[in-house]
Amino acid sequence: MKDFIRRNVQMLWLVIFYLVIIIIFSSKTTRFATISNSINILDSASVLGIIAMGQLFTIIAGGIDLSVSGIAPLSAVIFVKLANNGLSGIEAGAVAILVGLAVGAVNGFLVSRLSVMPMIATLATLSVTGGLAYIVTDGTTLLLNDISIAWLSARSMGIPRHAILFVILALITFVILKFTTYGRALYAVGGSQEAGRLAGIRVTAMLNSVYIISGVLAGLAGIILASQMMAGSATLGSTLNMDSVTAVVLGGGSLTGGAGSVLGSVIGVLILGTLTNGMSVMQIQTFYQEVVTGIILLIAVNFDNILSIPSRLQALKNHAKKRK
Repeated sequence: MKDFIRRNVQMLWLVIFYLVIIIIFSSKTTRFATISNSINILDSASVLGIIAMGQLFTIIAGGIDLSVSGIAPLSAVIFVKLANNGLSGIEAGAVAILVGLAVGAVNGFLVSRLSVMPMIATLATLSVTGGLAYIVTDGTTLLLNDISIAWLSARSMGIPRHAILFVILALITFVILKFTTYGRALYAVGGSQEAGRLAGIRVTAMLNSVYIISGVLAGLAGIILASQMMAGSATLGSTLNMDSVTAVVLGGGSLTGGAGSVLGSVIGVLILGTLTNGMSVMQIQTFYQEVVTGIILLIAVNFDNILSIPSRLQALKNHAKKRK
């Protein structure tokens, strides 16, 4: 019951915080609260959202995937290179996604079979994939020659196609986590792997699956980034790992596992996307944006402690009264 109340209070504060952000930016510049700018927010936030859906699986399972910032650019440069060498967009995209799947499988093996800490395992693969992206490009930016291949970042009825894809993936994730045996088992494993084993859950397979899902979605995000930029670069999506973690934790996910929701993560993604867009519209420099993101992550991680401040103060007052 307490967890239910805590989650709903956090969600309420999250929505209020988002509305406050919108009101502040709207009052500061007339360029913010427009339909075209709202579509721009959706355009940029959707890539992070797709990554965040994969990150949500790993965090619920009690892990974390920092390698997404390496998988995305590696998939992007492979997609561009293969497309420029004559493969169709579907063929090049399939290979790029398979790269994400392979890296996710390695992450899962390291975490589930070799018992490497998720942060260490995924930091290692981040370094490897990031280095491979530089090797593939020779440290340069690869331009995508055929604009028709970038159809995934095009717009349908004015809405970016990858934004529609993000909504579909979010709905699928919601159904999986809310209504399937897999989803219930995932929360159980995140709460306690030992309890999960005793309940007959195949914990090793479960851990492997979440990193594969995260890797596949990171690979997909890389294709979208390459389509948006019409180029592949080893520097694409360099902050996606921490931004995706921030979005999931801000939305109620716990770095200790066993908690997290699709709705909360989506709102977290929109908050980060809106903050980035609003500060860009106001011409605030990029490094200030990184500072704000870091502060939000600190607030999100310590949200329970922040909420408990009034009760702690009241307890101190009561204690002081008793001493008198």
